Amino acid sequence: MPLSTPPGGGGLPEAVTIGVSIHVPEPYGTAIQDTRAGHGDPLARSIPTHVTLLPPTEIPAALLPEVEAHLTAVAAAHPAFRMLLQGSGTFRPVSPVVFVRVEEGAQECRALEAAVRSGPLARELAFPYHPHVTVAHGLAEEILDEAYEKARSFHAAFDVPAFSLSRFGPDEVWRPWRTYAFGRGPSPRLGG
Repeated sequence: MPLSTPPGGGGLPEAVTIGVSIHVPEPYGTAIQDTRAGHGDPLARSIPTHVTLLPPTEIPAALLPEVEAHLTAVAAAHPAFRMLLQGSGTFRPVSPVVFVRVEEGAQECRALEAAVRSGPLARELAFPYHPHVTVAHGLAEEILDEAYEKARSFHAAFDVPAFSLSRFGPDEVWRPWRTYAFGRGPSPRLGG
């Protein structure tokens, strides 16, 4: 089914906000989301646990077929890989973010990010790309300190067979829309 029909049916608005990411599988995704919620992060339940490849980007809805073709080509040109998430890091004082580090798979993420953020999705970034999984964002310093300490013991290893295109909904929740398997075309549309 073409990407021009959003989850729930109906026509698309003139512009949509999308993102591209590697989703962290279960049980790790929920564990990180629960930890994020436990720190009082108000975004914990509205953002699935992920490693960003393309940050929130507003595009004209008419560009979606070109974006879909671009992401299909990117996925087809890259192999699946192994990811190891381990230990904590932070972007403070530049940005109030605490994260779990991508220890294995970071080079693959960098290559994917560069390929995704080209063609119809070419854009400048506010900060240099650094693959990570956010566990706390925009909270009080003492909570960020606590999040950093708790994330130090986190460890998860898993295979990464695909990346996902997600859409930011009118309810301000990010939802996976389509998954692109490495070495193949996109899967059927998700969520509707």
